[in-house]
Amino acid sequence: MANLAIIPARGGSKRIHRKNIKLFLGKPIIAYSIEAALKSNLFDEVMVSTDDKEIAEIAIQYGAKVPFLRSENNANDFAVIADVVEEVLISYSKNNKTFNNVCCLLPTAPFITASKIIDAHLKMLNEKFDSVFPVLEYSFPIQRSLKMNSNKVEMVWEENLNTRSQDLEPRYHDSGQFYWIKVSSFFRENKIFTSNSGAIIISELEAQDIDTETDWALAELKYKMTFV
Repeated sequence: MANLAIIPARGGSKRIHRKNIKLFLGKPIIAYSIEAALKSNLFDEVMVSTDDKEIAEIAIQYGAKVPFLRSENNANDFAVIADVVEEVLISYSKNNKTFNNVCCLLPTAPFITASKIIDAHLKMLNEKFDSVFPVLEYSFPIQRSLKMNSNKVEMVWEENLNTRSQDLEPRYHDSGQFYWIKVSSFFRENKIFTSNSGAIIISELEAQDIDTETDWALAELKYKMTFV
């Protein structure tokens, strides 16, 4: 069964300059995703989809392949992951290379590990999901969330005002790390989060959104606590 790892890493980044190759604890952050994918030994090919020659050179240096550069249409601010995955799969098919499953790993997710990739892959196959990705529980119950209405604070769900936190059902959010999906399901639904998706649950110490310099510093602190 052929598996492809796709790491989408365009050159443009608005909030953190050259984010995809910025040094994270001394190593280009994209290297963590590449190395985890290679270490898993699950993939027939680990490729980086980029429009940027410097990113391509760094990706190759760390063991990934860059068989073609991303199109201009999919290198703008409006392209989504599904667009990139579709372009990559179609490009490979034109060269008579097809895959059964794809794992899309984000380039700024240093908490990805080979073991997580393997666990999610096994869950997708053994439990017959079309896609699987890591999620984590909200640290505070979202059922007790608040909103501002003309400078006045209100409950979003007032019926939960006096409900104990421990009595509320846990809620989860996407960790923003990687997404396994069966290729047949992807082309049927044209999206990563399908109608038959599963998840592996990870902890807050194993994930961090990185959109600002503060996020970056927090991610480095978490990484040192968890892996160093």
